[in-house]
Amino acid sequence: MPSTTFRADAVLFDMDGTLTDSIAAVEAAWGAVAADLWLDPAEVIATTHGKRAIDNLAFYRPEIEPHEMDAAVEAFEQTILDFADSFQKRSARRLTSGESSASFSARADLDSGESTPVLSNTSSSSSRSGSLSTPSHPSFSSPDEPSARRPSFATRLSDMLVSARPEATDEPVFDEFADSDHTENDARMKAVEAQIEAAFEAACEADAVDRSIRILPGVKDMIACIPEGRYAVATSGAKTYAYGAMTRVGITPPPVTITADDKRLKAGKPAPDPFLLAASCLGFDAWDCVVFEDSPSGIRAGVASGAIVIAVCTSHERAKIEGCGAHFVVEDMRSVQCRTEGEGEGMKLVFTVEH
Repeated sequence: MPSTTFRADAVLFDMDGTLTDSIAAVEAAWGAVAADLWLDPAEVIATTHGKRAIDNLAFYRPEIEPHEMDAAVEAFEQTILDFADSFQKRSARRLTSGESSASFSARADLDSGESTPVLSNTSSSSSRSGSLSTPSHPSFSSPDEPSARRPSFATRLSDMLVSARPEATDEPVFDEFADSDHTENDARMKAVEAQIEAAFEAACEADAVDRSIRILPGVKDMIACIPEGRYAVATSGAKTYAYGAMTRVGITPPPVTITADDKRLKAGKPAPDPFLLAASCLGFDAWDCVVFEDSPSGIRAGVASGAIVIAVCTSHERAKIEGCGAHFVVEDMRSVQCRTEGEGEGMKLVFTVEH
C-alpha cells in the first residue's frame, strides 16, 4: 500500500465522528427535534451533521431569543448524553434486578418515571426562563427539570384514560341515545388502548437501542503519540456535549478545546474559525498543522484554514467526502502513524499516511 510522509507542528482534532462515535445518540436527539416540528428526521439529521447546535437551532427554532440560546443549546446537548446513557443505565439495573429487558423497561417506567429523553411540546407561556417554548414549538427544558424526560408510562396511561373518560353530567340520559353513546365510548377506549400499546412498545424499543458513545479505532494510539501542547480539539459541539462525550470514552479534554459556544468564534464550520482559533491558542499557524475530520463541513473548514486535512471515513461513505478537498482520505486513524522528531520548540510531528 502506498504511503506519504510529511511533518507538521501540531494536530487539530474534530471530535464527534473523528475521536468519538456518538452518531446514534446525536441522530436520536435531532430526530426528536424533527418529530416535534413535524419534519422528516432523515433530512434534519443530514443537514445538522458537523454543524454547531447553535446554528442548527437558530435555523430550526427561530423563535428562540438570542439571550435564550445558550440555555437551549445546553439543554439540547444534554439530551444527546441522556440518549447515550439510557441503554447502559437500563442494562445495569436489569443485571441487578435479574429481570428481562421488556418487563424491566415497563416496571422502571412505571415506578421511576424515567425513560428515554425526548423534547416535549408545551403551550405554557409562564415559564420561559426554565422552558424555551411557544404554543406551536417544542420546549428545551433544563436537564435538571422533570420535563427534560418523556413523562412516565404511568403518567401517559393516566392522561390517556382521563382524556378518554366521558365527561360527567347531571343531565338525564335518554334510552334512545344510550346505544350511540356506548358505541362512541367503546370506539374511544379502543383508540386509547392502541395508543397505550404503541407508547409501551416505543418505550421498550427505545431503551433496547445501544446509543453509547465509543472511542473510534486508532484514536487512543494517535493521542498517545502526540506530546501535550501539540494537539487541540475544535468541535461543533458545545461544552456540555464535548466534555461529556470525551470523558465518557476515557479521553481527557486537552487544555485547548474549542467548543461551539466559545464567544471568540465569529462563525462555526464550514468556516475555518474553529481551527484557526485552536491553532492560535497552541501557538502555531494553522497551515503548519494537521486537521483530522469526518464531515464534509468540517473538512471544508480544515481546508479553508490552510492545514493539511486527513479525512476519516468513520461517519460518511468515502464517496461523500472525497470531493471536499481533503489531502488524504483514510478509513480511520489506524491508517496514520505519528512520531516525534527533535526536541523543544523545534520538535516536529512526523506523519505517515497509508492511502
